[in-house]
Amino acid sequence: MSVFVHPSAIVDEGAQIGDGSRVWHFVHVCAGARIGQGVSLGQGVFVGNRVMIGDGCKVQNNVSVYDNVTLEEGVFCGPSMVFTNVHNPRALVERKDEYRDTLVRRGASLGANCTIVCGVTIGAFAFVGAGAVVSRDVPNFALMVGVPARQIGWISAYGARLDLPVTGTGETRCPATGALYRLRDGKLNSVETGP
Repeated sequence: MSVFVHPSAIVDEGAQIGDGSRVWHFVHVCAGARIGQGVSLGQGVFVGNRVMIGDGCKVQNNVSVYDNVTLEEGVFCGPSMVFTNVHNPRALVERKDEYRDTLVRRGASLGANCTIVCGVTIGAFAFVGAGAVVSRDVPNFALMVGVPARQIGWISAYGARLDLPVTGTGETRCPATGALYRLRDGKLNSVETGP
């Protein structure tokens, strides 16, 4: 295996990119970036110095992954979604020492044109709808929509909506895979995998 880098892309010396990754048109990967295996960086993507992108992530067109953002394995970043890294930016005030860490856990999906305000953690397999603005931590498997983003339900690791209340308790199976999910104390856990 090898890394595909389109001739129009810029990969600064020192950047680490894993086998099987694809770097498409007009991408810029900074020297300090650490990118896993089998990652796809779509047209016009920017990857900062202090960024880690896990194996199997897909970063769609026109996404800037700024310093202090970490994407665990299998994260999907929809077209033109936005990460920030400074909470109160001003052009006339230098705040590079105030960057806040943003963590997107394994398997999460961030919809097109959504905004992730710095300093939050997006839980594993959470799903942030298109255009949502996330300014607080998001639980594992949560389905988030709106401005500001609010939880409207739960979603399976497969990406199917689960028949459970946002709060309370309950159990259900993923309609696509049959995997069992259990809700307790506002936390959803995958109990078993499907067939």
